Amino acid sequence: MIFTETAHEPRVPQQHTGPAAPAPATRTAPARVSVAVYAEDPILHTGVVQQLRQQPEIELVTDAEADRAQASLVVVDRVDEPTVRLLHRLQRNTSTRTGLVVGLFEAGSLQTMIECGVAAVLRRSEADRDGLVHLVTAMAKGEGVLPGDLLGKLLDHVSRVQRTVLDPRGLTLSTLTTREADMLRLVSEGFDTAEIAQKTSYSERTVKNVLHEVATRLHLRNRAHAVGYALRNGLI
Repeated sequence: MIFTETAHEPRVPQQHTGPAAPAPATRTAPARVSVAVYAEDPILHTGVVQQLRQQPEIELVTDAEADRAQASLVVVDRVDEPTVRLLHRLQRNTSTRTGLVVGLFEAGSLQTMIECGVAAVLRRSEADRDGLVHLVTAMAKGEGVLPGDLLGKLLDHVSRVQRTVLDPRGLTLSTLTTREADMLRLVSEGFDTAEIAQKTSYSERTVKNVLHEVATRLHLRNRAHAVGYALRNGLI
């Protein structure tokens, strides 16, 4: 169940006491963030709605309009199977970002959160009005929010994946393998195919194939384009 709340400005009678004053400059109202609230029971839902409904920067949307929400708030006691199904469903809507307000963050929930595309997490014990508004507005700006201890766990998780899964296969978290990044770095330094082959101990044919694979996979026109792409994205 999702509520919407629309504020109406009171009408003020006009008084004419003399020559008309110059019209005041028109001020554009700040854009409001549209929010859909999902909760596993009515009490949780009502609590979050009550915290947000009076905030001028928030627009709560109805069930029928939920798909157009910029931010979706999922409020649960813990991340269980029904929650995961809901998060996966919301993930398919690329126009909205999902925040999770959770009571108990259990072991293994971090991986689930990542797989479900959750952009921000807030513990229910910290879900007061200011915390919720910060969560929603941060998501609308494309930012992420995590409690400090969960951020530490996330960094540890990423490091462990790199060390135990990717490194043994010569892969990285970027879109390039270690070999591809090394070869593009040498291209950026002005080395030709023969020189790259000599420095990397690969054949010239392998160097050409690797660079061609990078260009094809990333839809790049040539080596210069590939180097520019890698530099812009911090891959080399």
